[in-house]
Amino acid sequence: MKRKRLIFVTLAFSLILTGCWSQKELTDLAIISVLGMDLAEDGRLIGTLQIINPGNVAGGMQGGGGTQGPPVTVYTSTGDSVTEFSRRASRKISRTLYYAHTNLVVISEELAKRQDISIILDAIERDAEFRNTANVVIARGAKASDLVKVLTPIDKIPANKVIKTLQFSEQQWGEFMSINVQDTIKDLASSGKEPIITGFILEGDAEEGKKLEGTQATEPVTTLGAAGLATFRNGKLSGWVDGEKARGTIWILDKIKQTAIGVDYMGQKQSVIYQVIRQKTKVSGTIQKGKPKITINIDAEGDIGETKVPLNLNDPKVLLSLEKKLNKEIKKEIKMAVNNAQKNKTDIFGFGQAIHRSYPKEWKKLQKDWDEAHFADMEVDVKVGTYIRRTGLRNNPHFK
Repeated sequence: MKRKRLIFVTLAFSLILTGCWSQKELTDLAIISVLGMDLAEDGRLIGTLQIINPGNVAGGMQGGGGTQGPPVTVYTSTGDSVTEFSRRASRKISRTLYYAHTNLVVISEELAKRQDISIILDAIERDAEFRNTANVVIARGAKASDLVKVLTPIDKIPANKVIKTLQFSEQQWGEFMSINVQDTIKDLASSGKEPIITGFILEGDAEEGKKLEGTQATEPVTTLGAAGLATFRNGKLSGWVDGEKARGTIWILDKIKQTAIGVDYMGQKQSVIYQVIRQKTKVSGTIQKGKPKITINIDAEGDIGETKVPLNLNDPKVLLSLEKKLNKEIKKEIKMAVNNAQKNKTDIFGFGQAIHRSYPKEWKKLQKDWDEAHFADMEVDVKVGTYIRRTGLRNNPHFK
């Protein structure tokens, strides 16, 4: 009886444990770290795949005392769609393309201007293997293939260099914003909000940037850097936002983590630097006399990071005066961002979503021509409260 029961249990588990029927050997995989997309002259898509060389990334030497090879290898393919150029690339690569570790998608500026990126990202979203958390950037003034082919000295895998630069610049400066595939598609599909994507530029010689020798110099010949925010309308790139307008945009989106703001004081420009350590933005929408109105409330806290004039920071009146100047400066940046977006008739802030949340019935009438008829002319009220929490390791400067 016990023997029959044991046989039954064994057979039952054999049905549940299917084994490694879908296993993939590591030696058969081409691990893709970056997917770049450009537009060919005939209107087709050019896909550039950055594939990791695991042995070279680990720092191993080739052969007995040979020179170390590049950490990545790049292949290019062409097709009428993302799926087609990906499958066509298999003719050049001796391994199965593996997108599960792809954490960066680079779209060229020309492609983003001429084609709806929601169509381009559709194939990525449908692929169960591709990560929807992969970051998306725009190759500004350059081909996506050029950015993908550049080798970087500190981060051996170039994709990590771009992603880390994006993350740290977002945390420290506040003029850039990291966005992934999932969030981009969400903004493209929703009404009342257009996506914004950080741009990356290539500085230096693109051809020299492909060479391994360039990573061994103390000063890299070619570098990659974040540059501006790309704004979209109906899925296509409509313009760029830079500098204070870009930071004003990030303020409204409640994405400022840290930044530094300079104000004029005692007759000197940018004489006091304020370091923001935390902030909170609240956007609310109302409809008054049939017209939508937006109110932006911002509270910021920070420290005095630098002074170039002799200030008595023990005096509460001085601190209050500085806070008022900071309020004015932040409000100016936000107004610049709003005016620029209204001029371009592109709601990149999600003001339409704020109206939708509070007035769902009225929104059904407004959403049809929101950008052109309502967003472009709506009233936006900005209220800023800035607080100086600390003055650093000293109060008053040592100079007079």
